[in-house]
Amino acid sequence: MTDIAKRFIENPLISPRDLKPSASGLHIACLLNPGVFTYLGKTWLIIRVAERPLQREVYISLPIQTTEGKIQIQEIKLDDPDLIATDTRIVRYKGLDYLTTLSHLRLLCSDDNVHFYEVEEYPALYGQGVLETFGIEDCRVSLLDSMYYLTYTAVSENGVGVGLRTTSDWKRFVHHGMIMPPQNKDCAIFTERITGLCYAFHRPSSLELGGNYIWLASSPDGIHWGNHQCIIRTRPQMWDSVRVGAGAAPIRTDEGWLAIYHGANAQHQYCLGAFLLDLEDPSVVIGRTKEPIMIPTASYELIGFFGEVVFTNGHILNGDEITVYYGAADEFICAAKFSVTEILSQLQTVQG
Repeated sequence: MTDIAKRFIENPLISPRDLKPSASGLHIACLLNPGVFTYLGKTWLIIRVAERPLQREVYISLPIQTTEGKIQIQEIKLDDPDLIATDTRIVRYKGLDYLTTLSHLRLLCSDDNVHFYEVEEYPALYGQGVLETFGIEDCRVSLLDSMYYLTYTAVSENGVGVGLRTTSDWKRFVHHGMIMPPQNKDCAIFTERITGLCYAFHRPSSLELGGNYIWLASSPDGIHWGNHQCIIRTRPQMWDSVRVGAGAAPIRTDEGWLAIYHGANAQHQYCLGAFLLDLEDPSVVIGRTKEPIMIPTASYELIGFFGEVVFTNGHILNGDEITVYYGAADEFICAAKFSVTEILSQLQTVQG
């Protein structure tokens, strides 16, 4: 397996201890998968901050946000026979699934692409309404038609879907609600229209028939989506055999739309790969990497809240250089550089 990522020597760039919890009684368990954008000459991250209550002995404490935005704590005895708590991320109680953490989105900016800080006048984003009571996660940012589109995972007891908010100044937001219903996530909107239409990746999930594949959809306005087509599937016995999902919006190159994606295997190891789409018809897959372009190998990628994970939602482009910001081990925020030319050289032609 190959790894062509040039990791920042400063990694991890941001750790849970670097930020303050949003409320008393909570602590930050992990930082995950930032969306990335440029604004006012700076590089910005919109980071998923996952918090949980301080735990009491013999109990597991779970955070739930009400539709009014208040946080309630549900405590369950660890010896309760109806509790299944074998996963660090999700527990099952009396037939229902609950997250062990509650996520919101926090804005940080940087003058040098390495050192990030919060700016007080730019607010954090929290779940709103009945479809976001378990939090909002994994935001991707696309600048389209002079408007920033924020697609994110909206989580509630009703399931996991794709939410959308838009902004032009990062202080005022329009909440468009859920644009793709459960079970769906990993949505990234292209930064250019193609023949007048908006395009987006998304990842519906199937527990039985089908699988966790990358789909493509189109829209006249970036809000109402249709013409769904499955374009990238998992590959048996390979590094992306169990699930695949889009990273950020694809990069336009002379050869086609270059997209970085994540894949996971049966051992729950998450790596990054790439694929290439036709410029005029993005439903046509031209090439795909056989091997990953990034594998969890650094200590901060192997050990954390959920180890052996590299997962990206965003990057910035400077000529041939891509700076990818990524979540490591579901706990830290890191960065690595790639060459567009080198990624393109790793692609293998997809037979029609």
